[in-house]
Amino acid sequence: MARGYKYFEAVEKHAGLLGVGIAIMVSLGGLAEITPLFMRAHQVEAPAGVKPYDPLRLAGKDIYVREGCYLCHTQMIRALRAETERYGHYSVAEESVYDRPHQWGSKRTGPDLARVGGKYSDAWQRMHLLDPRKVVPVSNMPAYSWLEHETIDADDIMARMRTLRRLGEPYSDAEIAEAPKALEGKTALDALVAYLQGLGTSLPANGTSEASDGGAAP
Repeated sequence: MARGYKYFEAVEKHAGLLGVGIAIMVSLGGLAEITPLFMRAHQVEAPAGVKPYDPLRLAGKDIYVREGCYLCHTQMIRALRAETERYGHYSVAEESVYDRPHQWGSKRTGPDLARVGGKYSDAWQRMHLLDPRKVVPVSNMPAYSWLEHETIDADDIMARMRTLRRLGEPYSDAEIAEAPKALEGKTALDALVAYLQGLGTSLPANGTSEASDGGAAP
């Protein structure tokens, strides 16, 4: 017993050695928690209705991230009655399989957007982005008027599609080659509206709520 205790005493009396031991144990514990999650993430497959973003929606997603929309809006409906009644079916990992990164988030300054696609018209979405208080008087969202005049770089979107294909997304050569045609004459506002209008529309049973909430938009 005395021989074994001297090792514990050595650790207790040397802060550096104790720190190393703690770091090792925390690392092992972290790996035990995180590794199964990584393994599970690589096993997630897209449902039949979930496809990679088309060029216009891909551009819109990039604009959504660039403008910091995720700082006020989640895309994660929790399995809580209050949320499913307001927004629709709770979010599942499979519907975000092509999001890099996903936009689930936790900040809820504005309403969740996971099922906003099709809830409002394109014209409503455009007006809300250009002048939010014209359609939602109590909104505190800033206007994004410059998007109406910003063009989309088709070469950049094609490069993004090629990169995403290397990461496993099933873009074909034909789809990439047709991107400039799909983006011709489109603005950043068009792209962002297209992205928003597609949210939550891929799953057959999304259970989207139509209840009015006084501002269920970006």
